[in-house]
Amino acid sequence: MNRGVRCALLLAALSAAAPVAGDPRPAPPTRPNIVVLLVDDWGFSDVGAFGSEIRTPHIDALAARGVRFTNFHVAGSCSPTRAMLQTGVRNHRAGLGNMPETIPAEHVGKPGYDTVLNDRVVTLAQVLRDQGYHTYFTGKWHLGKTPAKLPHARGYDRAFALADAGADNFEQKPIIGLNDKADWSENGRPAALPADYYSSTFIVDKAIAYIDSGARGRPFFASINFLANHIPVQAPDADLARYRDHYRAGWDATRRARRARAIALGIVPDGSAMVRMGTTTAWPASPEAATAMSAYAAMADAADREIGRLVAHLRAIGAYNNTIFVFLSDNGPEPTNPRNRLLNRLYLGAHYDFTPARAGQRGTLTAIGPSWASAAAAPLRGYKFTADEGGLRVPLVLAWPGNPAIAAGHIASAYTDVTDVAPTLLALAGLAPPRARYRGRAVEPMTGASLVPLLERKAAQVHPDDQPIGYELSGNAALFKGRYKLVKNLPPTGDGNWRLYDIVADPGETRDLTARDPARARAMRADYAVFARRDGVLPMPPGYTADEQINANAFATVALPQLKRAAAITALSLLLVIGWLVWRRARAERR
Repeated sequence: MNRGVRCALLLAALSAAAPVAGDPRPAPPTRPNIVVLLVDDWGFSDVGAFGSEIRTPHIDALAARGVRFTNFHVAGSCSPTRAMLQTGVRNHRAGLGNMPETIPAEHVGKPGYDTVLNDRVVTLAQVLRDQGYHTYFTGKWHLGKTPAKLPHARGYDRAFALADAGADNFEQKPIIGLNDKADWSENGRPAALPADYYSSTFIVDKAIAYIDSGARGRPFFASINFLANHIPVQAPDADLARYRDHYRAGWDATRRARRARAIALGIVPDGSAMVRMGTTTAWPASPEAATAMSAYAAMADAADREIGRLVAHLRAIGAYNNTIFVFLSDNGPEPTNPRNRLLNRLYLGAHYDFTPARAGQRGTLTAIGPSWASAAAAPLRGYKFTADEGGLRVPLVLAWPGNPAIAAGHIASAYTDVTDVAPTLLALAGLAPPRARYRGRAVEPMTGASLVPLLERKAAQVHPDDQPIGYELSGNAALFKGRYKLVKNLPPTGDGNWRLYDIVADPGETRDLTARDPARARAMRADYAVFARRDGVLPMPPGYTADEQINANAFATVALPQLKRAAAITALSLLLVIGWLVWRRARAERR
């Protein structure tokens, strides 16, 4: 039980019928509004209510009014998580066996590796719109770029969306070297950002405008998708100033402090062990090394403030009590250093200011790297891209302030999964999830479980101990079964060998149980093999790493075309110069 927040559990129950999904009848106005708040690349303990030193009072307030899920799992990078969140279907079946940025050439076009949300799945927005909801989307989409793949075509009445993995937070420009433009659109058409744009503020501004534009008497679903804290980490100057001296003690000290707070809050068990991440180095004496984490904290603080502004607006219009709020991160913290090779340093240095004192300001490309990412993931092992808990386990808060059946302040420690979110929201709205057919066509059924029994404290778990749940992305893989997890990571973060952990008693994955319990390890490997065959998981090419693939794909799709254009322009210029010289010589000879 949470030691910081204790609220009495009220005994009222939900009472909503469950019509067949796809019935086009308008929904009654008593159905709840739904707001999904998805942040980008936040670690497990980046929220105050999960142990952070970062100021997140508005997310913490939602946690106090709702339930914190402390054993909640997503994918190791953004698009696969977003596909599962939108559909309740596992990532390979939804088309996101890998992302466009990290897919090897050998997998392109193979079943399950569409790199976009495929047409075999139904989105949560489609189901809710068919039941009379207004549906709105703002922020990062990253599930397809063409008009037929953008959110306006996937169930959202109105959508202002970024099709890319990330972009600048102060102006309409891409992450230089990763994309050739910042691909923003509104309702499927190219759109421009305002002159005073800052990503978190604008994304909430748009959501509020959409909500206010809808007809009263009908419920709304708003999917609000922040760029915070994806690279480039950037924040307003006032927020940067607030954290300027916060991190001079270093990442190890921050990691230890977060572990202690997480234990005190009841987020992880007493005595939870914690490894020192092998990819980090000793804390340097220079205070400049802390500026990236200061910018990261400032960006999270700014996003929390915008969440608070949205909540205040919903209170003002009388919608707060009948709104379900869901807060989560798409994966663990980002360890990638964009300047990890000479070519990158030379190329990016021509476009960004990397002066440490200016970290997080307009015109910079700030990243926290693996050492500070280990602090953001505390007290877990690993971070984004890995299948370790630090890559897959993120904070989840679900609150419905006006529903007394929700166990306010409760902590749910049972295993849960991102595919559980869509069926949970449909259940709370009194709707059934899509099964094998939807509105006359065959579809992938939602496979997640409803979390309502956990929200109401009527059950200790929703996934049976004997239910295997498989996961794979870029060769990093896991099999969850009850309290146990079988996991392997490819180099450079792993050695490709399977390891077995009890992630309830040992969420930090510090004690490999393979030798102690070989029968369980063998059985779970067999379960994983069944999952991999069923979902069409492909083996990775020899020597594959996600980081190297990002560089290779970015070069092929952005840098190489630019070089070819530059070469073509140079060749044309040379031909013109040569032609002019030949013409001058011929003219002189005629004289």
